[in-house]
Amino acid sequence: MQDSNNTYKYSPTTAIKRDREREGGREEMDNREDLKSMLPFLPLLPCSSKLFWPSQVVKSLETLSKGPLYSEVDSGELLFNAISHIRDSLAVPSLQPLAPFTHAGHALFFDELISRAEAAKWFGEVVPALANLLLRLPSLLESHYQNAHNLFNGVKTSLRLLGSQEAGIVFLGKELVAALLTCALFCLFPASDRGSKHLPTINFDHLFENLYESYSKKQENKIKCIMHYFERICSSMPEGFVSFERKVLPLEQLPLCVSYPEADFWSKSVVSLCPFEVHSTGFIEDQSNGALEVDFANKYLGGGALHSGCVQEEIRFMINPELIAGMLFLPCMEDNEAIEIVGAERFSNYTGVLSSLCGILDADACCKQEMYASSFCFLGDHVDKRNVDSFRRCKTRIVAIDALCNAGMRQYKCTYLLREANKAFCGFLDQSNYDHHKRLFQDCGSQGSQCIQTDKDTNVVVKDFLVFFHSYFSFSIVVVMLGNRWMKAPSTSAEIAMNRGEYINQAIEYSDKKGSWCLDHEDKISIATGNWGCGAFGGDPELKSMIQWLAASQAGRPSVLYYTFGIKSLQNLNQACQWILSHEWTVGDLWNMLVEYSSQRFNKETDLGFFAWLLPSLFAHDAKRSNLTNSP
Repeated sequence: MQDSNNTYKYSPTTAIKRDREREGGREEMDNREDLKSMLPFLPLLPCSSKLFWPSQVVKSLETLSKGPLYSEVDSGELLFNAISHIRDSLAVPSLQPLAPFTHAGHALFFDELISRAEAAKWFGEVVPALANLLLRLPSLLESHYQNAHNLFNGVKTSLRLLGSQEAGIVFLGKELVAALLTCALFCLFPASDRGSKHLPTINFDHLFENLYESYSKKQENKIKCIMHYFERICSSMPEGFVSFERKVLPLEQLPLCVSYPEADFWSKSVVSLCPFEVHSTGFIEDQSNGALEVDFANKYLGGGALHSGCVQEEIRFMINPELIAGMLFLPCMEDNEAIEIVGAERFSNYTGVLSSLCGILDADACCKQEMYASSFCFLGDHVDKRNVDSFRRCKTRIVAIDALCNAGMRQYKCTYLLREANKAFCGFLDQSNYDHHKRLFQDCGSQGSQCIQTDKDTNVVVKDFLVFFHSYFSFSIVVVMLGNRWMKAPSTSAEIAMNRGEYINQAIEYSDKKGSWCLDHEDKISIATGNWGCGAFGGDPELKSMIQWLAASQAGRPSVLYYTFGIKSLQNLNQACQWILSHEWTVGDLWNMLVEYSSQRFNKETDLGFFAWLLPSLFAHDAKRSNLTNSP
């Protein structure tokens, strides 16, 4: 229940009533595989179909919920002691000891770094409300599992361990997200089994330990962002959902699914390159077009967000803290995987020296990123005014894709070009878009049957075809008419193999232009990105920008919004892109040029950047300067 100040109070009477109302659904809870997969990573105890806190934990939380006059918790040191007492009462064998200097980090932050007025509000209002929220966690989880199957018809959306190669989606209510993050703040999640499942850190002890052990302004301000989130949710709990999706391009060939492409697929693609907008100033998260925003991710979601990291991914997790919930149940990404999160609200504004350096062209990507991180500063409340979608998710769409680490010269090998292109493609692709094709094929019945379908708007006619769905989409089509143009089908298996890429890409490109089969019918969603995999990971910004462009185009995205941060190597990006677009290049054209350039670069036949290599007449000055710079 809520009091007049919107803070949450635990009511035993309400809890008993809720238990009785749920009595009918208890048998179903007993055998839930989704819940079973999460129990080793939750601090709650199961009993029959119920989840509960040990009685001593309930007593401690109830005491804490009554405020500092009753609990006597009014300092960072005493808060740490209260958390330690709760942890000791859990009786969870896999609960690892806290990081050694966690207590000192709590004392430093709450007793020295914030004002006394802020501390009084935190201990007098926020901590009691968080204790009440933790008391509600068992009922929030039970309600989640009882109702998860009602969200989508036939699609599993419940909280579960989404393991490697397991494509799927989890929908969490924002109140449940808040309760889970409070568990992380109180360091209540069992941690000893997480390593064996390749799960990232989830408890906040290292966040505070790093503050004390190697103090930095950026670490202090990271914690301020998190504390601000808790202040906000305790004064007014946000509504709606956040979804977490593991996206997978299967390595094996599966029916009705886009599989992991080989280099030949990219080489033969006839999909046109989409428009490419270059922004030398601004930030990905500040764009207002509802685009899919790229998280330059670590393979472990969140990277160093809960340690001392403070670059693009970590900053995003601080200003949109609901993203952290995904770290609870999403193991590290493999090369054919990405993670898309929709609905994570932004709670904080921030500033950094980079915002005033975007026009300086003589600082490289790594240098700028380091300056960006070291000057990170919490700048107060942010009210997220983005609309919500039909599933009550804030229209903040974020995709985490991890680039090649320590790229060096190996990034120019075809193997790693393919890895990066497929990684971006996995993140940018919406597999549900291909439902259009699935429905079309399924309507045709068995092999060799007659099928004619006509779209009145597009004049698309498909007649008498056999579908293999091998690799990407493998068609053996007798006659296909796209608009007013007939495509003659291959007649032999050899011809099918030779021309597969061309027929697939033409069909996909045409269908994508209509967009009538996209899951999200309200708009076409662009990609907002930047220098993915550059800076600390050592990627070539020119190469990475082109890889993301061809991946977004192949995935059917309407455009790419590229934020360069003003780095020198991309000062000619817009000019190069406009030249490429003016010559109507396809994805295959760009891919083949990248392969040729990369081969020469790897074999030390050129030391030019891609743009100067591609267009020497346009960028002769840069090519000459590069040669002078690299001469012995």
